[in-house]
Amino acid sequence: MENFLSVKDCSKEELLDIIKLAVDFKNNPEKYSQALAGKSIATLYEKPSLRTRVSFDVGIAKLGGHAVYLDQQNGALGKRESVKDFARNLSCWVDAIVARVFEHNTLVELAEHANVPVVNSLCNLYHPCQAMADYQTLYEVKGATLEGASIAYIGDGNNVAHSLMLAGAILGVDVRVITPIGYSPDALIAQHAQTLAEQNGGKITLSHDIELANGVDAIYNDTWISMGDSKSLEDVRKIFAPYQTNAALMEKTGAQYFMHCQPVYRGIEATDEVVDGECSLLMQQAENRMHAQNAVLMTLLKK
Repeated sequence: MENFLSVKDCSKEELLDIIKLAVDFKNNPEKYSQALAGKSIATLYEKPSLRTRVSFDVGIAKLGGHAVYLDQQNGALGKRESVKDFARNLSCWVDAIVARVFEHNTLVELAEHANVPVVNSLCNLYHPCQAMADYQTLYEVKGATLEGASIAYIGDGNNVAHSLMLAGAILGVDVRVITPIGYSPDALIAQHAQTLAEQNGGKITLSHDIELANGVDAIYNDTWISMGDSKSLEDVRKIFAPYQTNAALMEKTGAQYFMHCQPVYRGIEATDEVVDGECSLLMQQAENRMHAQNAVLMTLLKK
C-alpha cells in the first residue's frame, strides 16, 4: 500500500491486517504510543467534520505524531492554488496527507504529485476509513472473525454503500444493498464489487426490496440526504419512508445489530428505540474510526 484512496486495490490479507492491527492498538495503546513519533500528518478538509477530524487528530496524537489541520476557507482545493502545487508543497513538510474532499479526482491528483502517502477520509465516491471501522466493529462482535458475516445496507447508494460493498467483497462478507428505485449504487462500482466478491468468497446483492434484509447479522443506515445534496428533506422522506429502520424491521429481519456511520437523523432513517437500543453499535463504530485510521496510517508509514 502506497496510498489509501479506496479499498478496491487492497488484498484480503491487507484489509484483515489493518483490522487486526486496529484491534491490537485498541487493546494495547501503550504498545503504539511512539509509532508515529516525529511524524507530522496534514489533515485537509473541504467539508465540515466531527468524527473524522477528532478521530484523526486524537488518534495521531495517541501514536506520538502531530496533526496539522488545514481547512479550505477559499473554497475547493485547486481554486486558489493548483492541486499539484499543493501536494508538492505539503510533501516538503509532512509525512502523510489525509484529505476529506468533494471529488475523488482531487485525491487521485494529490496522490499523483505528492511524495508522501495520501489517505481518503471521504469523497463523493468512497469512504474507506469508515468501512474499515465498520468491518472492525463487525469483526469484534462476531468473535474476532468475519467468516459467515452478513450485513444489509438500507438507504441511498452513496459513498458509504460503495466502500461497504468493496471492502465486504474483498473480506468475504455477504453484503446486501437495498435502495429505493433511482438511488442504486454506481453501476460500475457495483460491478467491480461483484467481481471482487467472486474472487474472495464474498457476496454482493442489490435490491429495492427490503425483504432482502431478512437473516442478516446487521442492518446499516446512512443519512438519506448526503452532504451538499440539493434535495429537500420532505421530498426524500416520501421516497425513503418505507426504508426506515425501526423495532419492527429489526424483529422481522432477525438482525442482531444496528449500524450507522452518523450523523444520524433520529426518527427519519432510524427510530430512537433502535439508535439507543441494545442492538446499536453506533458508538463502537465511532470509536473504531480512530483505531482503524491509526492502523491505516501505521501501515502506510510502515511502523
